[in-house]
Amino acid sequence: MSDCEFGYVHTLAEDYLRCVLKIPQPGLGPGKTSRVLQNVAFSVQKEVEKTLQPYLDSVDVVSVEAARTIFDKVMEKEFEDGIINWGRIVTIFAFEGVLVKKLLQKQMILDADTYKPIPYFVAEFITKNTGEWIKQNGGWENGFAKKFEQPKSGWLILLEITRQIGAMVLLLRKYC
Repeated sequence: MSDCEFGYVHTLAEDYLRCVLKIPQPGLGPGKTSRVLQNVAFSVQKEVEKTLQPYLDSVDVVSVEAARTIFDKVMEKEFEDGIINWGRIVTIFAFEGVLVKKLLQKQMILDADTYKPIPYFVAEFITKNTGEWIKQNGGWENGFAKKFEQPKSGWLILLEITRQIGAMVLLLRKYC
């Protein structure tokens, strides 16, 4: 399976869901790319939660359907300019984590199956809207993982991600 196909991206999104929920990974655990993504996205998620706390407090995620609606609105606005980069892609996963934690506050269920639709719609969005870009930029393993394994390059991308967090603040103000 190509690392740009839906199944691969879905596995990354499911692994990230388990990371956020602190549920042990099945089998041997996540692969290298998934571990790199988890480290980067979790760092970004913590920054998003800290920066956006006042706005996140007002966002009511009472169901998976509500999470999907919020996700769709924010992603539509975030990508309406047509610009795709690894920083923006990482923010998708970070936002998945934010939504899962908000939903967990309402439902108090620590079970990955309950939240299964979330990694599905995250993977669907990434595959449909950024899949071609990911392929053209080395894929997950040869593009993303290699970039973020190199500290200097990874830090430059994290600066871009920080700018994306600012953009998410504006989107949450407007839509939530």
